[in-house]
Amino acid sequence: MIYPYTAIAAAAIPRAADPAYQHVLDTYASETNKVVSVWREFQPADLTYQPHARSSSVGKIMEHQLLSERRFFGEFLGVPEPPPAEVLPVEKTPGSFAARMAALALPRLPFLAARDTGWWLEEVPFFDARRERIWVFWRRVLHTAHHRTQLTVYLRLLGKKVVATYGPTADVTWDGADPTLSVESAGR
Repeated sequence: MIYPYTAIAAAAIPRAADPAYQHVLDTYASETNKVVSVWREFQPADLTYQPHARSSSVGKIMEHQLLSERRFFGEFLGVPEPPPAEVLPVEKTPGSFAARMAALALPRLPFLAARDTGWWLEEVPFFDARRERIWVFWRRVLHTAHHRTQLTVYLRLLGKKVVATYGPTADVTWDGADPTLSVESAGR
């Protein structure tokens, strides 16, 4: 994959104490990079855009992403997190939200890297249920992907470039990209 911007470089991703959980760290950094790349495509004037009266605005989705990540990691996983009042950026611009996303994600990586299997498999409170921490983590990743997808749709509706996240888009491609767009390509 070729990304024009990387918020968390591969060199900043620590090695997991238990190699079986390295994919957790790599995936979290990769998903954070994807979110940051999408957010950077918006302009300050876009923060109030919402495609429907019942839809959240761009700015509200960014705020929700930062606050809900803090809650998932802090309340449900037990990761040290800043107080909720310190999560949102002071300046409300897409660039500030993107920078804050990366700044909050970076210190989570070494904490998660130091955890062992017992920690990941321990059941913890999750809203009105109990779930293993690894389940909560993957639920967080899916939640993040959901909101990132919302905002990629908003980019398209605003006539803006949709950046590559899992592969090329109609706006971004590269030599060697091989998207699966046909029955033939699915058979490779």
